[in-house]
Amino acid sequence: MVIRLDLQSNFVKLPLIFLLSLPIVVASLQLYHDSLGINPVEEITHMTGEWSLRLLLITLAINPLRRLFKFNSLIYLRRIFGVFSFIYAFCHFLIYLVLDQWFDVALVIEDVWKRPYITVGFAAFVCLIPLAITSTNRMQALLQTSWNRLHKLIYLIAILAILHFWWLVKADLREPIIYASILAVLLSYRVYIRLTRT
Repeated sequence: MVIRLDLQSNFVKLPLIFLLSLPIVVASLQLYHDSLGINPVEEITHMTGEWSLRLLLITLAINPLRRLFKFNSLIYLRRIFGVFSFIYAFCHFLIYLVLDQWFDVALVIEDVWKRPYITVGFAAFVCLIPLAITSTNRMQALLQTSWNRLHKLIYLIAILAILHFWWLVKADLREPIIYASILAVLLSYRVYIRLTRT
């Protein structure tokens, strides 16, 4: 069965953008009303980080889902999920920088240097920046084949993000294992596609 649905319409994209914005809006309101528990900064930091990782994995899953279900219009939503993954990663970093470290750049540098989970998390964030900058149609046309090579960084970013979460959690590894398993399936599918093409 071939699914024929045009997902380029604003009737699809605008509600999706609204839904993807809700977690940070709700968390911001909870932070404002002091209803995030005894450590609100930690709560909102973890929330933004997890949403960034979830959306990153959804972005990676879109191409396999498009192929499996012959739902080609899904490709038009990939950019939205990718951009929102960066937005949540940026919020995650900004909360850490402003509310946790109070703009103390020296402390941030020391953290990045000495704490491995922050090192890999920061590396993932830095790698996301060029992907976000080049996410427009104009940049894709300008870079041409280089654009595809650059955006393969998403696989490295996903690995680093999961390592960041895994090392942060330490004790209860159930969630990191779930995310790692999803990424393993997506990477295995990509390897399978490459092998069957040759």
